[in-house]
Amino acid sequence: MRGIIRRIGISALTAFALVASSGAAKGGSDGGTPPANSPSQQQRAARGIKTLQGWYNSSTGLYTNAGWWNSGNAITVLVDFARISKSTQYNSLLANTYTAAQKTNPGFLNKYYDDEGWWALAWIDAFDLTGDQRYLSIAKSIFADMANGWDDTCGGGIWWSKYRRYKNAIANELFFSVAAHLANRDSSSSTQYLDWANREWKWFAGSGMINAQGLINDGLGTRTGRTSATECKNNGQATWSYNQGVVLGGLTELAQLNPDPSLPQTAQKIATAAITNLVDTNGVMHDPCEPNCGADGPQFKGIFVRNLVVLYGQDPQEAYKSFINTNANSIWTHAQGTNFRFGQVWSGPFSGGNAASQSSALDAIVGAVILQDAQ
Repeated sequence: MRGIIRRIGISALTAFALVASSGAAKGGSDGGTPPANSPSQQQRAARGIKTLQGWYNSSTGLYTNAGWWNSGNAITVLVDFARISKSTQYNSLLANTYTAAQKTNPGFLNKYYDDEGWWALAWIDAFDLTGDQRYLSIAKSIFADMANGWDDTCGGGIWWSKYRRYKNAIANELFFSVAAHLANRDSSSSTQYLDWANREWKWFAGSGMINAQGLINDGLGTRTGRTSATECKNNGQATWSYNQGVVLGGLTELAQLNPDPSLPQTAQKIATAAITNLVDTNGVMHDPCEPNCGADGPQFKGIFVRNLVVLYGQDPQEAYKSFINTNANSIWTHAQGTNFRFGQVWSGPFSGGNAASQSSALDAIVGAVILQDAQ
């Protein structure tokens, strides 16, 4: 993932003020169920998935108008939709992507450790759905490559890329989450993965990237995105929504094996900070780059919601439920274009969509379905 990580967008305060004026409406005390005569969240998800799949290229195994790492996230929401719809119709597509996408990057490896982490989590999710051991095996091999990015600069952590210029939050959160997920799934090597998850979390929690608000800034070092032995402080860059999300999934997984009460407590603190500070006056989430977030930014918010749904499964707080429903409903009402395309600004207005904005929005809508099914 490149580009946006080094750019400081307009201030969050200014962005939120602009989007709040669009007047996205809440509905109901729990963030709103669809009104009578409106499609259910399940129906909304199905229509959005159909649009998403119109961008799938079976030759490449990827999505035509989104980047490499975005396609990994699109595959993840497709798996999650298959799970809630109890469908096996996408199993052949997963098998196709497993084979075809490796023509682009064999082994799902490239120069960026965060890109690798997204695909590892996608294949773990696909393994959970299908039980296909190939998917767990490829996730393990991806993790092994990511582990090569660890060194003692700034006391530990992995680099963002194999060029070793920047240690940032997202690469380390993904490394942490993949390790914790594998520890819960690979019984033969669970201790090894658990050790990595605990080691990464100890370093991350002490790195200074979690700021006084309880939000996670972009990385360590200079504000231009360079880390060195003498530049290891929180760089004060943007608190992107996805940086508040991936860590929630990792902490929830780790808490299944590590009884330390600080793990769920920290997850709760970060989640609460995000749904309090990264929203407009109507409770709709925004990133400070909106409405022009390039190729990467439209993916971010859905990643947060997806992981908040995971946290909700272990810590069912009403505030999380309200947030998820509010955002899912705002997408449908205010950020929808023709043919059930969803845009990047969830409060609206719709200004074009692609597989990145579509899959991100679907994370929220599918999340709302998961909450309904859990009732």
